[in-house]
Amino acid sequence: MSHGKQFTLYTHASGPNGWKVAIVLEELGLTYESIYLDFQKSEHKAPEHVKFNPNGRIPTLIDHKNNDFVIWESDAILLYLEEKYDPENKLNVTTEEDKFVLLQWLFFQASGQGPYYGQAAWFTFFHPEKIPSAQERYKKETLRVLGVLEGVLSKQEWIVGGKPTIGDLSFVTWNQFALNILNMDEGFSFQQEFPAVSAWHAKLEARESVKKIAEIKASVKK
Repeated sequence: MSHGKQFTLYTHASGPNGWKVAIVLEELGLTYESIYLDFQKSEHKAPEHVKFNPNGRIPTLIDHKNNDFVIWESDAILLYLEEKYDPENKLNVTTEEDKFVLLQWLFFQASGQGPYYGQAAWFTFFHPEKIPSAQERYKKETLRVLGVLEGVLSKQEWIVGGKPTIGDLSFVTWNQFALNILNMDEGFSFQQEFPAVSAWHAKLEARESVKKIAEIKASVKK
C-alpha cells in the first residue's frame, strides 16, 4: 500500500499526548497524516485501532518507510523519532550521563506529570459527580510537579544538556492542559508562583513547531 506521507499518527483532537508527538514530528521536518479518533464513539477501542495498539489509547504511530513499524506510548515514540530521525542531535543529548538524565525526565513526565494532570482534569471537568477531595488531591499534585520543575529550572535554562530536547517538549502540551485548570482559581498566577517554569514554558510555546501545532489544534478542536 502506498502512503503519501511517511507516518500515520492515530491521535485525538484534545489529548496532550498526541499533540506532543506532532510537535516533535514538526521539529524534525517529518511528514505525517493525523487520524483523530472519536473517544465518544470509542474509536480508540475499536479493532481497527487496537490491532496496532493493544492498550487502546492514543497516540499510535506507524512508520511507513520502516516496514510499517508501529509504536505506541508517547514518550517511547519521541525516543524512536529522535534516535532514528535526528542524526544531527537537534533534540538529543550526546553524553551517556545526559542520556540517562533525559530518560529520567521522560519517565517523570510519563509517570508524574501526565497521570496527575490528567486526573485533575478528569475530576474537574468530566467525572459525573463532583468529589472535592479528589479535585483537591490532584490539583495539589499538579502544583507539586510544577514545583519539582521549578526547583530545577530555577538553576538551569533547560532540563538536560543545556539545550531544548525531547525532554522539554514532552512537558509542553500537558502544561498547557494544566493551566486550563489552575487558571480557574482567581488567585493563581503562573508567573508569580512558578517564574522559572513560566519562562521555560513561554520559550517552548514560542517555537515554530509548537505554534504550528497550536494552530492545527484550534482548527480541529471539536
